[in-house]
Amino acid sequence: MYLIREATVDDVNAILQIAEQTWWPTYSSILSKEQIAYMLSTIYAEDKITAQLAKHEQTFLILIEEGTPVAFAAYSPREEDADVYKLHKLYCLPVTQGKGYGKVLINAVADKTKEAGKHVLELNVNRYNNAKSFYEKMGFVVAYEEDIAIGPYWMNDYVMRKEL
Repeated sequence: MYLIREATVDDVNAILQIAEQTWWPTYSSILSKEQIAYMLSTIYAEDKITAQLAKHEQTFLILIEEGTPVAFAAYSPREEDADVYKLHKLYCLPVTQGKGYGKVLINAVADKTKEAGKHVLELNVNRYNNAKSFYEKMGFVVAYEEDIAIGPYWMNDYVMRKEL
């Protein structure tokens, strides 16, 4: 049994723990240890996630299984294109992968996107991440490629979109 609710600043530590436990197995075959550590310390700095929640820069949905947070998604209207919502983050603890929680969270974000009157959901995925095939099964298609500098490192991504 699980439930999904909107996260608050009280959930920051749970979000950080899920990210830490998910990033290493997800990215260790495609990124260096140094890059993973840097990205976690930059993207998932406690003050950064706290600010995103407190200032409503991103809406976080947290999925709780039997009282324990096990997955989360974060989304917002896309700054450059208000007609598009951006799925910024989607991570499920490795022990829960295969339970359908990623699909559940994407569908929840898609519902929130439609409730806001928007009809396109967009995300970035590393070009070498196996999650790309999962997103394709969920109806996302590659719109374009983009390379994003984060400190001394690069994120080499596909930008994928789904019409809702």
